[in-house]
Amino acid sequence: MVSGITKPAYPGCYCVRPQLTFAVTFNGRTVISPSRLGLTLEGVAPKSGTLAFQKVSGGKKDAYWQTTLGKNNPVRDCYQELTLQFTNAPTPTGTLILVFRAYNDGIAFRYHLPAANDSGQDFTVTHEDTEFHFASDPTLWAATYEKFTHPYEHEYSRTKLSSLYPSTLVGLPLLMQTDTRAYVALAEADLTDWASLYVKRSINPSGTYALSAQLSPRIDGNGLVHSRLPRNSPWRVLMIGERPGDLIESDLILNLNPPSAIADTSWIKPGKMAWDHWWSGDVKMDNPTEKRFIQFASAMGFPYQLVDWQWYGPFNTPAADITKPARQLNFPELLQFAAERNVRLWVWLHSGDVNRALKVGTLDEAFRVYERWNLAGVKIDFMDRDDQDMVAWYQTVVELAAKHHLMVDFHGAFKPTGLRRTWPNLLTREGVLGNEYNKFSGRVTPEHKLTLPFTRMLVGPMDYTPGGFLNRSPAEWKQTTPTQVMGSRAQELALFVVYESALTCVTDDPENYRGQPGLEFLRVVPTTWDETRVLDGEVGRHIVIARRKGKDWFLGGMTGDDAYRVQIPLSFLGSSGYTAQAFTDPTNPAASYEAVSISSRRMTQSDTLTLTMRPAGGAAVYFKAE
Repeated sequence: MVSGITKPAYPGCYCVRPQLTFAVTFNGRTVISPSRLGLTLEGVAPKSGTLAFQKVSGGKKDAYWQTTLGKNNPVRDCYQELTLQFTNAPTPTGTLILVFRAYNDGIAFRYHLPAANDSGQDFTVTHEDTEFHFASDPTLWAATYEKFTHPYEHEYSRTKLSSLYPSTLVGLPLLMQTDTRAYVALAEADLTDWASLYVKRSINPSGTYALSAQLSPRIDGNGLVHSRLPRNSPWRVLMIGERPGDLIESDLILNLNPPSAIADTSWIKPGKMAWDHWWSGDVKMDNPTEKRFIQFASAMGFPYQLVDWQWYGPFNTPAADITKPARQLNFPELLQFAAERNVRLWVWLHSGDVNRALKVGTLDEAFRVYERWNLAGVKIDFMDRDDQDMVAWYQTVVELAAKHHLMVDFHGAFKPTGLRRTWPNLLTREGVLGNEYNKFSGRVTPEHKLTLPFTRMLVGPMDYTPGGFLNRSPAEWKQTTPTQVMGSRAQELALFVVYESALTCVTDDPENYRGQPGLEFLRVVPTTWDETRVLDGEVGRHIVIARRKGKDWFLGGMTGDDAYRVQIPLSFLGSSGYTAQAFTDPTNPAASYEAVSISSRRMTQSDTLTLTMRPAGGAAVYFKAE
C-alpha cells in the first residue's frame, strides 16, 4: 500500500506515512496481518508527490551447499524471491528497494538503499518503522530486558502479547503461537555492521496488538546505524511451521548469510573440550590443575582443553597482556604436555583486553603468537552489547582470528544471526542462560531447559556447557560447591544431542566423572550432524530429537516438570540393523537422579522405541549401524 508523505515526530527526519505494508499467510491462515515497512533517515527531506512503484523483478533458487559445522549437511537453500523498487522515497537517492524471500520454512525481507553513483553517500538511521501485526493475541515465549546492554542470559517466559507492557524491551529470537497449527519465530539474519533488532509491544490502528522494531542505539549517540550507500539492512526473518519442532529443523538463518569467506576450512575442527572452572566456585590457575584436565580430555578422546580466566593474570585492565601467561603457569610445559596427549588448548580472553589490543594495533600480533603456540582457539567474554559498533567488532575479531587459524567461541554475546556460515571458524557462542547459572541461582529449571530448544537454539548453536554429573531432582537441588544440576543423569546426557553446538564444553570436574555411568556416551556423541529430525516436542514440557552422523543416529529425549512416556517409531533409521545403546531413567521413582539404566539391543527401522522419563528426566540413545 502506498500513500502520501507526511512529516513524522522525529526532528530533522522524514518518512512515508502510511508506509508500505506486508502480510504473511501460512497454509491458508493469516499469521501476520498487514504491517508497516520502512526506515527513517536523519535529515532526508520528503520528496514531492507520493511514493511511486517503479519496477519488480523475481527469481528462485534451489541448491545445496556443504557444511561440517551444523545440524544438516548438505543444506538445502530453496526459495522464491521478489524485489520491489520504489522512487520518491525518503532516502538520500529517492530510491528504496525491498527484497522478499519465501521459503518452505518461513519468509524474510530486507531493505536496500542504493547509491546514486560510485562515490556513495553517508546516512544515519534514526528509527526502523517495521512492525508485525497480529489478527489475534498470540502466545509468546519471550526474553525481556531492561536495557540494550546485557549478556543475553534470560529466561524465555511464556506470556500473551497483550500482557507485555509497551515499555518492555523484547529480545530475539521470539517464539509465537499464532494459531493452533502455526508457530512463528521472529529473528534476524546477516547482521553486518548494523544495530541489533529488538521489538516492543504496540497497538495497530485496528486495535489489535503488534510488535514494533527497536534497534540497539549507537554508544556515540549518533542515531542507530551510521553507514554509507549502497547498503543492505539485515534480513527480518519469520520462521514458520505447524509444529514448534519444525523450526528447530530449519536452516533458514544460515541460508540468509553469505557463503564462507574462508577458502580452506580443513583446519576448523569441531569437537568437545574439558573445562577447568565451572565445577568449583574457586579459580585455581596452575599447571597441576590444567594437567589434570588435559589428562581427562585425552582419556575421553576430547580434542581440546579450555584454559579459562586468570591464565594471563589480572584481566580487563590497561596493564593486561594477553600474550604473557601468569607467573604460576609454565605455559610451554602445558603446551607440550597437551600435545603429547593429542589435546590442543583454547584460552579465555576478556573483551576489554581484546579491544585495547585491537585499538593499539597489537591484536594481530597476539593472534600470531597463539598460532605459533598451536592454540586451537579463543573464548572471548563480556561483550554485553549489540549496537552497530559491537556487531562490527565481532566480525573484525573473527576475521582476524581466521587469518591465524584460530577458532572462536563468543561469551557474554548477543544471539547468533548466521555469521558462522561466512566465518565458520566461529564455532559457537553463549548468549544463553546456561549450566553455569547453577553455581549461583536456581534459574536453570526443567522448564527453562525445555524452552531453550524452541527459542534461543532456533537461531544457532549455544555454548550451554552441558555435562554436570552431580544430578539432582528439582526438590533436592541446592546451591553448593561443587555445583549441582537440576535433572537426571539421562537428561544431562540427552543435552549433548538436543542442544546444538559445534564446540561443546563438557562442564564438570574429572573427579565427578570418575567411574560414573554415562561416560561411554560422552565419548562417542558428536558435536556436528548430517541430519536432524524433531520427533516430538512441546515448548517447556518435553522434546525428542534424532540426529544422524554418517550412518549412525543419536537420540536425545528430555522432559520438564512432569513425567513423560512416548513411543517413537524408528522409521528414520537406515535400512540396516542397529545396535541401540540406551541410557535412560531408572524405573524406580525413588532412585537417585545420578542413577542411569544402561541397556543394549538390536533394533531396526520397523521397531518402536518406548521412552519413559521421570520428572526432569531424559533418555540418550546411540544407534550404531551394523
